This record gives sequence, C-alpha cells and structure tokens, in this order.
Amino acid sequence: MHNLNDLQQRIERVLEKILAVDAQQKQHQSNLLESMRYAVLGGGKRVRPLLVYAAGEALDVPMERLDKAAASIELIHAYSLVHDDLPAMDDDDLRRGKASVHIAFDEATAILCGDALQSLAFENLSRPIGGVTAENQLKIINILSIAAGMRGMVEGQAVDLAAVGKQLDELQLENMHHHKTGALIRASVHMASYCRSSVNQNERNELLVYADAIGLAFQVRDDILDIESDTDTLGKQQGADIAAGKPTYPSIIGMDAAKAKAKKLHQSALDSLSGFGAEADLLREIAGFIIKRIS
Repeated sequence: MHNLNDLQQRIERVLEKILAVDAQQKQHQSNLLESMRYAVLGGGKRVRPLLVYAAGEALDVPMERLDKAAASIELIHAYSLVHDDLPAMDDDDLRRGKASVHIAFDEATAILCGDALQSLAFENLSRPIGGVTAENQLKIINILSIAAGMRGMVEGQAVDLAAVGKQLDELQLENMHHHKTGALIRASVHMASYCRSSVNQNERNELLVYADAIGLAFQVRDDILDIESDTDTLGKQQGADIAAGKPTYPSIIGMDAAKAKAKKLHQSALDSLSGFGAEADLLREIAGFIIKRIS
C-alpha cells in the first residue's frame, strides 16, 4: 500500500527526468526548456497524477506502468495553466505562489511553453509501456487526446471565456466544468484502467462515476475558496473569478448550497467505491482532501 506523499515524490522524480537538461539542450539559445521546467516543477498539488496512481492501486496495477500516464496528464494540466494565465485568457500574474510564465519570461515564450508541454505529453505517452498492450496504449493516448481537446478541457475553457459577464444556470455551469476541469480528472482514472488488461467494465464504470463526482467537487471547492481563502493560501489571485465576472457556484446557488453540493458529491464519490476494499483507500483519501478545505 502506497501513501500520497510517496506518490507525490514519485511523480516529481518522473517529471524531473522528462524535463532534464541534456548537453545538446544546453547549447540552445532559447529559454524554452527553462520555461517548461518553471511551469511544471516545484509546485502544484499533483491531483491528476495522484489519481492515476490511486486508481492503478485500486486495480492492482504496478506503479511503473502508470508513470507515463501520470506524467503526461500533469504536463497537459501544466500547459493549460500557462495558457489560462495569458493576457488574452484569464490574465493572471500569479500561479502556484509565483509569477505566471508570461510574467517570469514573456508572453511569446509562455505560448510556446504551453505548446511544447502539450506535444511533450503525447511524445512521452507514445513511448512503449512495459506490461501494457499496444491496443491498450493506443486507447490511453486516445483518452487523453479527447479529454484535452475540443470535446474536453479546451471546449470547457472556450465556454468559460464566453460566459464572462453572463448569467448561467446551474446545469450550464456544471456542463462547463464537466469539460474544463472534469475531463482531465476523468481521464486520470480512465487511463489507469487500461494499464491492466483484465479490468472489467463494471470496475471501470465505478471509477468513472467516482471521477465525475470529485471532478465537479474540485471545481465547487475552487469557487468557494476564491471567496473564502486568501492569495497566499491559494497560490493564485484570490477573488479573480469574481473580478472577471465569471459565473461560480456561490454566485448562482449561494454559498451554503455550494458547500452542501460539495459534500453530496463527496458522498457520491465514496459510494461509487463501495465495491472496492482497502485497495481504493487512496482514492477515498483524495476525495477527502478535495472536500476538507470546504467544510
């Protein structure tokens, strides 16, 4: 049985290896790799790669089979944050407690940094994975491609930008976050389920129900913390969503109802794991981590 601290250290080592500077790269005149390392290393909760590992543990998948999926989804997430922070998007100067990439470097470098992180994610995921069949590896790549693109995260980001200054209802807001935040969280457990050939569809479906519940809870939590927390704790500008005129759960259904919704989603996530034993305890712990900052 692994613990979350050990797995956080594991993903840090994997990411450091992927973004290591070799002799040839030292000769390059650009600061692209430096910006990529700045965007990825030394910060972040690593929720998505932790979900890959935790889902893998629930399905008895060896950790080494999960490293590429865990790293690739974090690279996609990091790219999305770099681009989200750009002046043309959310125009945020602070990310993970330090200057956003376009502030620490420049806007053009930030755009190229995000582009490079996205392609690196798929380069990494397309390399052979010991113990995973070629058919399953292709499925894993397909899952991440869909989650990261126009049917997933990017579509959610587009809807988010279009919603600024508009009044959405709760269903519209949920649909937006199902794409923007939920797609990568769902992909985390979905990819892990294809790292072992003998996973049955019922197990996979239960994990997807879990992922959908915590994916939405994660966004409800962020909306609440944008109001109740502070910039130092968040590592990004507190109140940014309100200042930008973005619809949030507290603004649509009220703070008390938003907190109640988060707790209900947490229970739904736990209920979905009732068919698993102690092997799913890491998944339960991650669900608790998402919720405990709202209580």
